[in-house]
Amino acid sequence: MRTDVLHAVRLARTDLRLVVRNTTVAANVVLLPLLMAWMLTQAQADVSVAGVPGRLFVLTGVPGLMLGFAVFVNLVNSFTARREELVLKRLRGGQPSAAAVLGGAALGAFVLYLGQVAVLGVWIHRTDGILPANVPLLVVAALLGTVLFCLFAAAFSGITPNAELAQITVLPVIMVIVFGAPVAFPLNTVPGPLGVLSDLVPVTPVVKIMRTAFLGTDHLSGSGEPLTAIEQWTAALPHVAILLAWLAVFALLARWLFRWEPRRG
Repeated sequence: MRTDVLHAVRLARTDLRLVVRNTTVAANVVLLPLLMAWMLTQAQADVSVAGVPGRLFVLTGVPGLMLGFAVFVNLVNSFTARREELVLKRLRGGQPSAAAVLGGAALGAFVLYLGQVAVLGVWIHRTDGILPANVPLLVVAALLGTVLFCLFAAAFSGITPNAELAQITVLPVIMVIVFGAPVAFPLNTVPGPLGVLSDLVPVTPVVKIMRTAFLGTDHLSGSGEPLTAIEQWTAALPHVAILLAWLAVFALLARWLFRWEPRRG
C-alpha cells in the first residue's frame, strides 16, 4: 500500500512537470478555460442570474468547465498517448500497480485543478471582494469531481484510437459541460425533459456544490437563500450521492474499456 502511494506521488510529479514543459498542453488545459470564462462573463456582465450578478454566477460555475479541461481532456490525451507509445504497458509490467498508475494521474490532475480553482478564487476576490464561504466543501467537491472525470477519461481513452484524434473526440463532452451544466445559466431556464437531463449530467452536482461553497447561498435547490456551513453540507448530500452513483458507473466503464496496450486494427 505504501509503495503504491509513493509510486502515485512520483507519477503525479512527473505529470505536472510534463504539463509545465509542454506549452501546448499548458495552454489547452490551463489558459483556455480561463479565456472561455472571461468570454462568458462578458456575455453576462450586465444581468442578474439566480439572485447574483451574472459575472459572479459564471465565475462560480467555471470550476465545472475547468474540470473538463484540467482533468478530462488532459487525461484522455495523456492516457491515449502513453498507451500508443507503450508507456502504459511498461508501467504495468514494472513496479507500479494499476491503482498507482491511475492514482498518480488523478493526483496530478487534482493538484492542477486545485491550482486553477485557487486562481479563480483570487479572480473573484479581486473583482467582487468575495472569499469562498466553505473551503472544505469546495475541496471535497473538487476531489470527487477529479476522481469522477479521471475514471471517465480512463474509459474514454479506451475508445479513442490515437492521440491525434483525442483532440477531436473530447469535444462533445466539453460541449455538454458548457451547454448542459449550469456553468453560465441556471437549470430552471432549461425547458422540460432537457432540464431533468441537465440535472443528471455528471458535472452538474459539482458545479452546484462548488457555487454554493463559494457564495454561501443555496444554489443546490436554486432558491439562493443564505445557508450556514452545516446547512450547506446537508443540502449537498443528495448531490454527493449522485456523484457517487456516477463514480460507480465510470469505475465499471474504466475497468471494461481502459487499455494498457495500443489498439489493433
